[in-house]
Amino acid sequence: MSNKSTFVTQNAVIRPEGRLEILSKQEVAKLLDTSQRGLHTAFRNCTLAVMNSGNELDSGKELLERYPDFDVQVIQEERGIKLQLSNAPASAFVDGEMIRGIREHVFAVLRDIIFVNDEITNNPLFDLQTTAGVSDAVFHILRNANIVRPTTDPRLVVCWGGHSISREEYDYSKLVGYQMGLRGLDICTGCGPGAMKGPMKGATIGHAKQRIKHGKYLGITEPGIIAAEAPNPIVNDLVIMPDIEKRLEAFVRVAHAIIVFPGGVGTAEEILYLLGVLLHPDNREMPLPLIFTGPLTSKSYFEQIDQFIGLTLGAEAQKRYQIIIDDPVAVAQQAQAGIAKVKTFRRGNGDAFYFNWLLKVSETFQQPFEVTHESMRNLNLHKDQDAHDLAAGLRRAFSGVVSGNVKERGIRLIEEHGPFELHGDKKLMQAMDALLAQFVAQGRMRLPGKKYEPCYRISA
Repeated sequence: MSNKSTFVTQNAVIRPEGRLEILSKQEVAKLLDTSQRGLHTAFRNCTLAVMNSGNELDSGKELLERYPDFDVQVIQEERGIKLQLSNAPASAFVDGEMIRGIREHVFAVLRDIIFVNDEITNNPLFDLQTTAGVSDAVFHILRNANIVRPTTDPRLVVCWGGHSISREEYDYSKLVGYQMGLRGLDICTGCGPGAMKGPMKGATIGHAKQRIKHGKYLGITEPGIIAAEAPNPIVNDLVIMPDIEKRLEAFVRVAHAIIVFPGGVGTAEEILYLLGVLLHPDNREMPLPLIFTGPLTSKSYFEQIDQFIGLTLGAEAQKRYQIIIDDPVAVAQQAQAGIAKVKTFRRGNGDAFYFNWLLKVSETFQQPFEVTHESMRNLNLHKDQDAHDLAAGLRRAFSGVVSGNVKERGIRLIEEHGPFELHGDKKLMQAMDALLAQFVAQGRMRLPGKKYEPCYRISA
């Protein structure tokens, strides 16, 4: 045992079991490379994040500060590889052995970091400056992780919602998950705690009652957010996408229905992303059931979200979703009915059940948004543009707030240069300010008991 930090740590050696058991010398060298172009930092930070599963923490910077001496080294042997872990969180082990689910997640990190670097980022076959190239890259990452399977009927429900929610909201998300599990539906979330864990936990009981032995509990994350939203223990398929934009596209490409629970800025970002995509003229006839739901105490939350959408994106955007309050059975039934329409549409249009190729995702939703004080100031937050373009700008604004709240790089930018500044149309900025103020008042920006200091400043 070692205790160089204030948290209990442990050293260990782990080996893969049936997955990614060998690496090339070049791959190992990249994973050991600590330079800016090397993969060691990303691999180390993501590995630490998945090993922190179950611990209440929503700051990537704080996690790295808790375990400053943590390290992971890839060691190549004659018969394969092993990972040597130094000063790892002791909570990831039981009687000296790493918990099996966490070990699987560690090797999922290794798989995706290697694949994205070798086969996507540095591969001239993928033109990541084109919409088709980005979508193809998203598909290949998911296929490499064995997520897209051609024989599967539509039944995957993507659930979005906050990591910082009340106990009543969490319990409600479990009830919805239970009702979906009873109907044989699988669950995909952002893989973290709160509303990302609740539907999965409920679905496990529904699946067990129906004797469904191979339920899917898919978690999709990315390196910038994984430390703040460590994979919950129910996730049995984990995928690490390269950035938030590809993560969001992965969600909407694999989803057969989407359910939104109460959340904060990250949930608002996801809603704006999806509505912006659905509002594109090419997607006018595209069925994709979208349901906002929560317990009775969350009614005002969704009224605020609905009002914000109406003020910014208009009535057409409001037609793309339904709000169901305090009725888990109705939510599951509506999701199931919507999925039947998705199946009919895709079959009639020759599209795959496992990946929504026909969905148009424009470049403004695909190209990575680098959050800086300058890029946040320069966002086009004015109403003299098409609704789907405005949604793209609003999505980036909320993405910047997420970065300033929980991502290591964003937190450091705020510490060094102060809050991000957002400018735009007066009524639009007032609506955004009011929504964010409600998130703060309701404790949706940080985990309970933690004081929130705004990372943004809004002006017309």
